[in-house]
Amino acid sequence: MVSNTGLVEIRWHGRGGQGSVTSAELLAKAAIDEGKYAQAFPAFGPERRGAPLIAFDRVDPQNPILIRAEIRQPDVVVVCDPTLLRVVKVTAGLKNKGWLIINTKKDFPEIEKAFGSNWKLALVDATSIAREVLGVLIVNTAMLGAVLKAVPVIDPKSLYAPIEERFGRLADRNYAAMEKAFHECRIKE
Repeated sequence: MVSNTGLVEIRWHGRGGQGSVTSAELLAKAAIDEGKYAQAFPAFGPERRGAPLIAFDRVDPQNPILIRAEIRQPDVVVVCDPTLLRVVKVTAGLKNKGWLIINTKKDFPEIEKAFGSNWKLALVDATSIAREVLGVLIVNTAMLGAVLKAVPVIDPKSLYAPIEERFGRLADRNYAAMEKAFHECRIKE
């Protein structure tokens, strides 16, 4: 678990249209609603659906966040699209014993063979959860569930209001996807 007493930096890897930027924004909004300090922002080149992108979160329960730069040494890396594992060095800068959270059907030995065992791992099949619960292959809220299982920077219940605000009539299904991923996420510290 990441300490709930200091700054936590999260880097999200996804593709345009998968909701990675939205996930970062929802997490920051929920943290702020809890009285914490938080920020979320994306980094991408020419915007287009399907293009790789990165989003960032910083959450600090006690201190204002004054830094405004991309996160180069995250505590947590979230991989929303498993195809990025072949084209992006997702572990670049990830702190030793940091969290690597991946949307994958693979098991721990396969991931450790590819990325080593310097990281704590959280694996979830967010794609199947999104297909089953949402009826679309947008994995953002499912990945939020996996993140909060591994790294409890906020109470998962704090996400309901931001999800409702963002998704309106689809809020219940998105929250259900988050809860299902939270419960199905496999952890190896």
